[in-house]
Amino acid sequence: MSAKTAELFKAVCRAEVMALKPGNVHVHAAGHGMTVEDFLRSAEAASPEIARSGTAVGRRILRAVQATWSVVDCNTNLGILLLCAPLAHAAELPAARPLRDRLAAVLAALTVEDAGAVFEAIRLASPGGLGRASEHDVAGPATVDLRAAMAAARSRDRIAAQYADGYHDIFDIGVACARSMAGSDTITLAEAIYLDFLTAFPDSHILRKHGEEVAASVLADAREVRGQVAAASSAVLRREHLFAFDARLKWRGINPGTSADLTVASLFAHRLERGRVANHEGPPK
Repeated sequence: MSAKTAELFKAVCRAEVMALKPGNVHVHAAGHGMTVEDFLRSAEAASPEIARSGTAVGRRILRAVQATWSVVDCNTNLGILLLCAPLAHAAELPAARPLRDRLAAVLAALTVEDAGAVFEAIRLASPGGLGRASEHDVAGPATVDLRAAMAAARSRDRIAAQYADGYHDIFDIGVACARSMAGSDTITLAEAIYLDFLTAFPDSHILRKHGEEVAASVLADAREVRGQVAAASSAVLRREHLFAFDARLKWRGINPGTSADLTVASLFAHRLERGRVANHEGPPK
């Protein structure tokens, strides 16, 4: 196991739950039947498997899901694990090339065995709103490599789209945001990145669970709230807008879970690029 990668993974998971992310679970307000402690225990349990050197991507994901379910009884981190396992694998490759290029090599080398392991992990995690697929359904055996299976799901799942598109959203939205805020603590980065994703496109977790109309309305509301935050005259007012939006979403049972997963993966990629564990996460706000 790469102890450094495991610690980095836990650090970004901790920072993400400390961030004020409207609609999602965070230290300021639990929700959706889950607590911050659930997420912290999940990160602790999954980190050795995500960072297990020399292990295939699919096996990392399956073992991390199994480890997670040994300490919690709900799906806290499937999307995070799906996104972070390829990044952890890429970080093990020779650093002569940028992380994004190493990741492209990892994605290109994914196998049918990786797909089979991931299908088993998804069945175990039983994510909300999964439903059935017309091709490469996780209820059956894998018949194509993991990237091909993810490409077939890209139109309905933003996490699957990352596999197909070389983590375009992660690097061009999330990591780009983090780079533009050099010197900021990790919690502040998490809040900014989450808001970028929440206002960039309909959240695919909301799409699966609530449909296109609700997902579109949340996107419109998020963009309006972002404008209010930008126009607020003080930090207190900015956070009041975010807290109010958080309460509205949780009252409706709406969780932008994909935006949160993309946020963790962006923080992870950013820290891997920098080659060190985040050590200045800042206090809860």
